[in-house]
This record gives sequence, structure tokens and C-alpha cells, in this order.
Amino acid sequence: MSVNEALRDLPSVRSFEPAQLAARVDAVLKQTLDDHRLVGAVVLVAQGGELIYQRAAGLADREANVPMREDALFRLSSVSKPITSVAALALVGQGKIGLDDDISRWLPYFKPTLGDGQPALITLRQLLSHTAGLGYGFLESEQGGPYLAAGVSDGLDHCEHSLDENLRRLSRVPLLYQPGSDWGYSIATDVLGGVIAAVTGTTLEAAIDELIVKPLGLRELSFGTRDAERLVPAYLNDQPEPRRMGELEVTPVFAGTAGIRLAPARALDSHAYPSGGSGLVGTAGEFLQFLEALRQGGAPLLPKEQVEEMGKNQTGSLELANWPGRGFGLGFTVLKDPAAAQTAEAVGTWRLGGAYGHSWFVDRVAQLSVVAFTNTAFEGMAGQFTVDLCNAVYGA
Repeated sequence: MSVNEALRDLPSVRSFEPAQLAARVDAVLKQTLDDHRLVGAVVLVAQGGELIYQRAAGLADREANVPMREDALFRLSSVSKPITSVAALALVGQGKIGLDDDISRWLPYFKPTLGDGQPALITLRQLLSHTAGLGYGFLESEQGGPYLAAGVSDGLDHCEHSLDENLRRLSRVPLLYQPGSDWGYSIATDVLGGVIAAVTGTTLEAAIDELIVKPLGLRELSFGTRDAERLVPAYLNDQPEPRRMGELEVTPVFAGTAGIRLAPARALDSHAYPSGGSGLVGTAGEFLQFLEALRQGGAPLLPKEQVEEMGKNQTGSLELANWPGRGFGLGFTVLKDPAAAQTAEAVGTWRLGGAYGHSWFVDRVAQLSVVAFTNTAFEGMAGQFTVDLCNAVYGA
């Protein structure tokens, strides 16, 4: 089913009657908090360009008994990916780089090879769609792998080296597959950050500021923060309730993998390199503002044609591990088959999340944007809460 067909089949927007939706979402939040699967959350729902639900629920800091607040600052982790991707596409819209350009034009040192030593060309499109042959250290085996051996940071831990040095280390690791031939969630967005910095002749921080922050009039989005009071503590799901994260948590997202290295204090370290894939800090409200700009056509960030390209499935019939029924666009997943994904979302819906406990989706057919930022990994990213919230929004 195409997006246009889905538009014809859309039920009346009365199914999103605010009072009924609020009652359903409130019930999900209450149950999830009562079950001790989340510590706190901010949930926002916009439909047709209007905010129809907003709530801060639970606690920002459980140990200090501090309530969650709507303007709380969160470690965005992979919520950073669509933001960095839009910055790159803004440069495409300005004619400064092409989607199918070889990135070695901008990063001459970044010339990774295949496992047999043969050179490989990587394009901007492949970075954006995660088809570049790259991986993530946290997805390597429990015994580790070449990323760990090379000291490549995933962008969530503390490391002493710069973005440039991290990319140089990465470039010496063989690619996992011929670029364009497969798909794999990866550190590609950090490489994208390096490309953005090179194309603009500045730092990634400065480029994000010029291409995203200033056009939208944002005040909170940045790489890291000095506002420790509003930055919510990070929690990790455990039994019988989530536990507060320590200085470094190494925990598998998927069984049998090396585990993601989460260092919550990285967000307060002004010397941490800017990770385009996971390093931003921001609020739920400003991220909703960003999504709504895209959903409504892209202004003032992108030309409409770039938004359309971003929302196309770029991965064809390739299967996305752990995302049945979805393909990948230029910065986020794109729903292909609602039945396979077991969701009420319409075909073409954009969705992604963040390891520190975030999820979001944009259903352009229903003119719907939903943001749920929590302080609890991994329930807020991929737990039952995300399923229940989606069902509550649609009344499914």
C-alpha cells in the first residue's frame, strides 16, 4: 500500500479526539509507572499541527523525589541521528554535496576496505541509510571484535580522542559488507558528522547550530549541557525496579552482543567529541518542533523534495534486523508492512528511538507526531511501553 492509498483509507480524525486520547495515554503511563518499568517520562502528541496531548509523568530524579518536568533535558542518544541527517540533507538542498557523492572527497583519509583488502566507495546516501558497510562496537560478539580492538567509540562512552581520531580508527577496520549491498544499524551517522564538518569548513557543533538550531529558533539543543540540574538522571531497567546508572554501564541491547557502553556523565563533559549519532542533549518539546517542521514540508530546514527523499524506503526488500515490516529512509525507519510490524501506524510512518529511553514516530497520513522521552533504558526505547503508547494513541 502506498502513502496515497493509506490517505484514502484514513479513518476520521475524530479517532484522535483529545479527551479520549488523553485518557488512554494517561492509563498507559500510570500502568507503566505502577509496574516500575519507567521512572519518569514526557509524552507529547501533535495532530494536524496542534498539540493535543502533553504530560510530564513520574519522577525525573527518583532518589531526590524530583518530579519530571516538561522542559527536562535528556541525553538524546540515537534521537540525534535524524537531526544530524537533516543537517546533511540541508547541505544537499543547498547544492554543497550530492547524495551519491563519494565521501572521500570530503574525508580524504576515510577510505576503508572490504575484508579482502579491496577498496570500497561510500556515498552520502549510504551513510544516511545505514547501508555503508559499517557497524557498531556494541553489536559485536561478547568476545569483542575489530571495533573494540581498534578502540572505536560508539559515541556513548567516555573516550579521550576527537571525532577526527575516532573516524581515522574506524577507517582502518574492514567493512562488514560491500556498501549498498546490505543494511546494518551503525556508526555511520558519526561519519556523517565528520562529512558535515568538512563540507561546511567548521565544527559539527557549529554546523548543527547554523542548519538546525537557529532556523527553528531552538534554545536547548546542543552537544552536551552545563545545566546538570535539568539533565535527568539515567536509569536502567532491572528487577524489581529500574536502578540508577553508574559511571559506566555495559549492557547488551541484544543477547550475545558485546553490550552498549553508557557513560551518563559524557553529556556534562565539554571535551567529549560531538557524536552525530548519539551525542546531542535536548527536550521533548524542541524535538517535536523539529519533527513537525519535517512533517509539514521541511521549511525552514529542507526543501520539500528532500523531505520526500528522506521518507522513502532506501533499503528495498532488505530485512532490517529487529525491525520487521520496516525499511530505512535517510535517517530513520520507514514502515512498509503494518501487519508484519504489528502496528496501527500507516504505511510510510517514520520511527526511531534512543538507547537512554526514547521513542518517537511521525504518521504523515494521520498528520500525527508523537514524542516519548523517558529516563529509563531500554524500556522507553523498545519495551512494552512503546507498544502500549502507540496503541493508546490510535485507540487500537
